[in-house]
Amino acid sequence: MNEPRPIVFERQWRDPGSSRVPYWIYSDAQIYQREQERIFNGPHWSYVALAAEVPKAGDFKRSWVGERSVIVVRDHDGGINVVENHCAHRGAQFCQDNFGNRKDFTCPYHQWNYDLKGNLQGVPFRRGLKGKGGMPKDFKLEDHGLTQLQVAVHNGVVFASFHPEVPPLTEYIGPAILPYFERVFDGRELTILGYSRQRVPGNWKLMQENIKDPYHPGLLHTWFVTFGLWRADNQSQLLMDEQHRHGAMISTRGQGGKGEATAGVSSFKETMTLHDDRILDIVQEPWWNGPTAVMQTIFPSVIIQQQVNSLSTRHIIPRGAGAFDFVWTHFGFADDTPEMTRRRLRQANLFGPAGFVSADDGEIIEFSQDGMSQHPDYRTISELGGQEIGNTDHMLSETLIRGMYEYYRKVMEV
Repeated sequence: MNEPRPIVFERQWRDPGSSRVPYWIYSDAQIYQREQERIFNGPHWSYVALAAEVPKAGDFKRSWVGERSVIVVRDHDGGINVVENHCAHRGAQFCQDNFGNRKDFTCPYHQWNYDLKGNLQGVPFRRGLKGKGGMPKDFKLEDHGLTQLQVAVHNGVVFASFHPEVPPLTEYIGPAILPYFERVFDGRELTILGYSRQRVPGNWKLMQENIKDPYHPGLLHTWFVTFGLWRADNQSQLLMDEQHRHGAMISTRGQGGKGEATAGVSSFKETMTLHDDRILDIVQEPWWNGPTAVMQTIFPSVIIQQQVNSLSTRHIIPRGAGAFDFVWTHFGFADDTPEMTRRRLRQANLFGPAGFVSADDGEIIEFSQDGMSQHPDYRTISELGGQEIGNTDHMLSETLIRGMYEYYRKVMEV
């Protein structure tokens, strides 16, 4: 792996610290390419799947690390491998299915065949035909397999990295965030309930910011502020890992209704009622240990959502500087009762592309991208709670955003 080459950007991040982020960071093609190199292809772990999505030998899922297509596959030994989805011969993406089961992989172009670990095991006409043609005599199958990524599976969650020197996953997540990760993923068997997908016309970092931002939920989201699911007067904490790249927003639901936190808030609808209130049929689960919602951002590619009884991973897949794909994987536990499964599915209607809450986020990210693109030399102001970076016991701070950009500036050298 080559060392990242020095780079001089046409524009410069002029403000000190990380509380004022230049708009060009979200649209500049040069910096986007450096993000792929230093972040997604660098010594970071990227989320790719839940192990429950590939339960049997030969089961596979097509996933992404940054903008590179990969295949997550369970082999015949029970292990999970992640290989890059392009043939070693002429580069074709050999797999176009999102899910399936295969005993091996064959590229449709020239039929090069690979086992479930990515090893090349067959090449048509390798020896030629009737004494003519064929591969060179020194051609060895073992030298031409698929790119095999580093893989870490922790309590049923699969991460992968292209970098050979990525740290151990639990060390990467860090001791501050790992207990919240293991609060959801404690080793219990998972069940997959479904998927939601959308393409958001905004920079991928804006979604990381959105789930590090406790300022907006009680202002933007009518559902949250009206029904008390997430608002400024809820008991809460904001936590980061030592390097400030990952975060956890932790909240305990209040009772909703009118109060100091709703004064002057246009999204609060005091008279709003539900025709079917089963979507707020919330049941406390023992493993919550208090908080009714914990939103984790594991940099750079995944959000782990526990919002009351709704559980999901949210995978961020960059599609150029101005767009990203956003994939929710909704899940529950194998020992859930049928009633709990229905409850999780009903509450999942709060989220996803058309969710009563998440539809707001997709739209506001598009508005942000449009505004930033028209004035790239301007900058954001993320100074709620000051300019410092540190954990808090309240929501009225943008410290998690400042922390992420402190780390980003170091990695990107901007």
